[in-house]
Amino acid sequence: MNLGKRKNANRIFHGILVCCILFSILMLAVLFIDTFKKGLPYLNVKFLTNYTSRFASKAGIKAAIFGSLWIIVFTIIIAFPLGVCGAIYLEEYASKNKLNDLIKVNISNLAGVPSIVYGILGLAIFVRALGFGRTIISGAITMALLILPIIIVASQEAIKTVPHNLKEASYALGATKWETIREVILPYSMPGILTGTILAVSRAIGEAAPLVVVGGAAAIWFTPQTPFDEFTTLPLQIFTWATMPQREFQGVAAAGIIVLLIVLIFINLTAILLRNKYQDRIKV
Repeated sequence: MNLGKRKNANRIFHGILVCCILFSILMLAVLFIDTFKKGLPYLNVKFLTNYTSRFASKAGIKAAIFGSLWIIVFTIIIAFPLGVCGAIYLEEYASKNKLNDLIKVNISNLAGVPSIVYGILGLAIFVRALGFGRTIISGAITMALLILPIIIVASQEAIKTVPHNLKEASYALGATKWETIREVILPYSMPGILTGTILAVSRAIGEAAPLVVVGGAAAIWFTPQTPFDEFTTLPLQIFTWATMPQREFQGVAAAGIIVLLIVLIFINLTAILLRNKYQDRIKV
């Protein structure tokens, strides 16, 4: 009887799960259709080359595109080496004790902290305490802190997948620990590291809340030239348009969402291609 009840409970649970998944897919499809229906009429060359405007027909995302590029480039430069080095230290050099176990747990917890908290941290430290102001460098460091735990965790998991036999073979041939890490561990784990990093960067590109707190501009009419210029990004610009009362700006915001979706799809495809490339190289 108990076995029969468990089977029925499992069937009910699976049925509910399937219904939830189908409902989510349906809602997502409706959202996509509505976004493309509103945004496609505004999506043209001028939309990509114009700055924002008070008039929906003249509004564009040129400043937002350049601002996003500046933020993401500096975010990667800061977060990627720190994340990979941190993962290497925790997995290969740190001794197994309660303190290091506590550090690993807290890094995993930081990956789940709401992004707005990082924005408050960036405002308090980088904008005010260090005096960087509401600039690209403040936004980039804040976003780097946001994705750093994700990169560390992803890199740790990738490093753990390296077969122990490969490490032992490297040591047996006379390689030092650093040579083993550089020539064996990193090449083998690079597909996982790159995939985790690019997915973390995808999250950073779509974030608006931390940059709002740090002081990203709602609208600027120039492209940033240095890391100490003011900035806006695609999510910030979309948020600004979506909150405007004019009905036309809802379509402009939808066009911005389409551009952001294309960028995110391109980044995820890049992650897949890089992962496949390094996996093929390992097999060879």
